[in-house]
Amino acid sequence: MAVLLMAVSTTTQGQLKREYSKTTASPVFSTTASPDIPMSVVFADETVNFDRLDMAERLDRELTGVIYGQTTTELCFKRANRYFPVLSKILKEQGVPLDFLYLAVTESSMDYNAYSSAKAAGMWQLLAGTARDFGLEVTDDVDERYDPEKSTVAACKYLKSAYKKYGHWPTVAASYNAGMQKISNELSKQQVSSSFDLYLVQETSRYVFRIIAYKLLMENPKRYGYRFSRKNLYQPVDYTTVDVTGSVASWIDWAKGKGITYAQLREANPWIRSTKLTNASGKTYKVRIPKQSDLYRSKRSYTVYNKDWVID
Repeated sequence: MAVLLMAVSTTTQGQLKREYSKTTASPVFSTTASPDIPMSVVFADETVNFDRLDMAERLDRELTGVIYGQTTTELCFKRANRYFPVLSKILKEQGVPLDFLYLAVTESSMDYNAYSSAKAAGMWQLLAGTARDFGLEVTDDVDERYDPEKSTVAACKYLKSAYKKYGHWPTVAASYNAGMQKISNELSKQQVSSSFDLYLVQETSRYVFRIIAYKLLMENPKRYGYRFSRKNLYQPVDYTTVDVTGSVASWIDWAKGKGITYAQLREANPWIRSTKLTNASGKTYKVRIPKQSDLYRSKRSYTVYNKDWVID
């Protein structure tokens, strides 16, 4: 700036100084709002009190994070509109509170194809051993952790097993992140009865608060500045189902024979993890074929899982 001023008149120097001051001394920022933290929240029929300072601040951290992590949070809403109708039905059938939908949001942002550095997979981020323990097949050809419906049933089995142990749904949620053995050991060692009173690693310490943050946001998005048109939200896709009881030499050829692409087959059946199916045991696999009318925006109707998500 000093070099530039030497080459211009005194009048111009004064103008430049004033303009420089306008652009650098008083920058204009977008207005942001900090969320109010409620005194209590009902989570899975349990009243969680946020009067205690540390409880309020932990929720504030997570709620602020999900509100202002806009790109991921918007995708959570859009994907949830497609999957919540089916997942909520399974949770009801399994006797698991619907608030555990927000655990799936926290785990994977509702991405059925999610895979973590810890080798957890699918919407519910199940490890291979846990998945097998609760009835899922995990092989090179088939990985049912990626099946939104089957993985939800498996997750519900885990959650119900943990509830028998703890009798407290928030502690059940903490155990989903850390494991039952870890939570049980720490409850005993630290001589408390709730995961909220445990000193834990950051990931687990924040985990249940993030679930509750997603619950607050997704049950009342307009309060936090999120507004969608129903056409913004991803729509459920209807399918016909074909039973496959033998091996499949090429899923690519199989899909073509059904009038869809291999990519569409994999999208509809994310548990398929290879171009072939060995199936030496003769197991029956139910393979979904998406209805053509649901694959085109111009041909379909638009539904909304939660009317409070939309403005139209």
